[in-house]
Amino acid sequence: MVSGVLARAFTTSGTLSLMLFMVIESFKDGNPKRVGERFRQAGRMLPDGVTYHTSWMDVAGTRCFQVMEAAHPKLLEPWTGEWDDLVDFEIVPILTSSEFWSATPRAS
Repeated sequence: MVSGVLARAFTTSGTLSLMLFMVIESFKDGNPKRVGERFRQAGRMLPDGVTYHTSWMDVAGTRCFQVMEAAHPKLLEPWTGEWDDLVDFEIVPILTSSEFWSATPRAS
């Protein structure tokens, strides 16, 4: 479910830090109607430890792109389990641009 290399989950002090994830939801059959109905009835259904930040829809209404935050990608599994009958998920660990560039060694 999680693609790419997992972002570092621990700070240099050894304490657990939160990770950002780009969640790409592809609606099964390309139809957002059932997803919208469930969302209006039950809400986002996030488990403890997962924070929703923002989301965007593609213009066709067949995919949603969400930024989520959690200490570990496994914390997203109860949430995706609530939706996986209607949605296919791709979950990508991400960094902000400033985090990425501050961790990238500079060429000499």
